[in-house]
Amino acid sequence: MRLIHTSDWHLGRKLKGVDRTPEIALALAEILKYAKEFEVDAVLVSGDIFDVPNPTNEAERVAYDFFYQLNQLSIPSVAIAGNHDSANRIDSLADLLSLAGVRALGRPRIAEEGGVVNIDTASGKLCIGAMPFASERKLLAAEDVWNKDALEQRGDYKTLVTYVLQDLAKSFKNDAVNVMMAHMTIEGAKFSGSEAAYYSGDLYSFSSQAIPSECQYMGLGHIHRPQQIPNAAPTYYAGSLIQVDFGEVGEEKGFNLIEVETGRPAKVKFQPIPCQKPLKKVECHINQLDEHLEAHRDYEGYLKFAIAMDTPTIGLADRVRKVCPQSIMVEPKLIVNESTQVPEVKDYDRFDAIAEFQKFYSDREKNLSPDVIEAFKDLYVEFSESQK
Repeated sequence: MRLIHTSDWHLGRKLKGVDRTPEIALALAEILKYAKEFEVDAVLVSGDIFDVPNPTNEAERVAYDFFYQLNQLSIPSVAIAGNHDSANRIDSLADLLSLAGVRALGRPRIAEEGGVVNIDTASGKLCIGAMPFASERKLLAAEDVWNKDALEQRGDYKTLVTYVLQDLAKSFKNDAVNVMMAHMTIEGAKFSGSEAAYYSGDLYSFSSQAIPSECQYMGLGHIHRPQQIPNAAPTYYAGSLIQVDFGEVGEEKGFNLIEVETGRPAKVKFQPIPCQKPLKKVECHINQLDEHLEAHRDYEGYLKFAIAMDTPTIGLADRVRKVCPQSIMVEPKLIVNESTQVPEVKDYDRFDAIAEFQKFYSDREKNLSPDVIEAFKDLYVEFSESQK
């Protein structure tokens, strides 16, 4: 049996105002080409289909057209929500998407409530345990949130996620290929740096022991760097489909092609997809700027210029973009001394609101009590969840 595992499309993604959806659409077209060429039996999409809970019409069109094209090839697919997706939105569309051969799951559920998907493929039976992103606040019962302290809640949350994974594995079948997919952070995974900081931290980080050993393949989403996680079961992140931001410069992007037969561990090959608009960082002193601009005049991707200088320079961005209009970030770096350096522009996908809240007060030599920090965290998470 042949499967494709892909993840973290982030359709609708904008980088400094530049819509990356056309690049993602081309990458999805490559996946369709491979799916037809390799005669795959199913496609697994392990979350973050969209970049925001309420995606643009064009982002939705690209996603649904991909699933439609798969259906035209008689290839079924299973898709789960990631932390960037709206679980409610995906669940509300699940019945409609099923008409195109897509089994879509927005919220986590145990096996008897639909958490296991069974598909009869041309190569045999396929049993998939599907674990969408599990929000701590939505997964825990209300009484636990209010009546247990933070440490107890964390323990219960991780215990509950592990329980759901184990419950899904109990529905695996001896005469089927048994795989699992989840959108989560596993300890030891190597980050690209463009993952949402809060949902990648300690609270949302799980030991690889949480993954049931019965899996013939565990397909993960959330971490953007494609990689294998050392584990008893073959465990892999497929990574993001394009270089999402400048933290992913130089990373190869693609999908996992899986060959597996009943009762045996999967064989996994990472299949690269050419980057249509590769990202590149150019670091130089302003005295060498013209030389670097000329060298990158015809660069086909997007550029970030980090320019060191001894004194502030007016009109720097205009100077850069006059020669290299594909420069979507121009970052001056004053090198007089640390106190006068121009601060690096933040990438808000990496923004950790809780850490910044603590830093704001520590910079003013004010110590916050754990209760205040916890209250801010609850408000931040509540607001974040209300947007999905």
